Amino acid sequence: MQLQNDLFLRALRGEATPRKPVWLMRQAGRVLPQYRAVRAKVSGFIELATTPALAAEVTIQPVDLLGVDAAIIFSDILVVPEAMGLPYVMEEQKGPFFPQTIRHEGDLNKLKKSD
Repeated sequence: MQLQNDLFLRALRGEATPRKPVWLMRQAGRVLPQYRAVRAKVSGFIELATTPALAAEVTIQPVDLLGVDAAIIFSDILVVPEAMGLPYVMEEQKGPFFPQTIRHEGDLNKLKKSD
C-alpha cells in the first residue's frame, strides 16, 4: 500500500520533513456537519464508537476536509471497561453511567482478563 501522505510517519521516525505535520484530535471533528449527519443516523455514541466502518468514516472526515496529515482514530476510553465486562449507558445531558461498579475486591475478580 502506498501512502499519499506519510509526513507524520516520517516525522515520528525522526526523518527530516519539509514542514511540521499537523494532526487532529478526534474531538475536533464533532463540530463538523458531516460528523453530525453520521451521528444522527445511528442509535447513539456507543454504536458510533464500536462500529469499525463508522469510526473510520468519522475519523477520516476532518482529514479530507481540512487536509491535515493525521488523525487519532475515533474511539472512546470507555471501550476498555466495557471490554472488561463493565457495560455503560450514555445518559443525555449527563454522560456515561455504569449500572455495575467495582466496590469490593470480589468485583475485580469478575472482570474479564485480556489474553
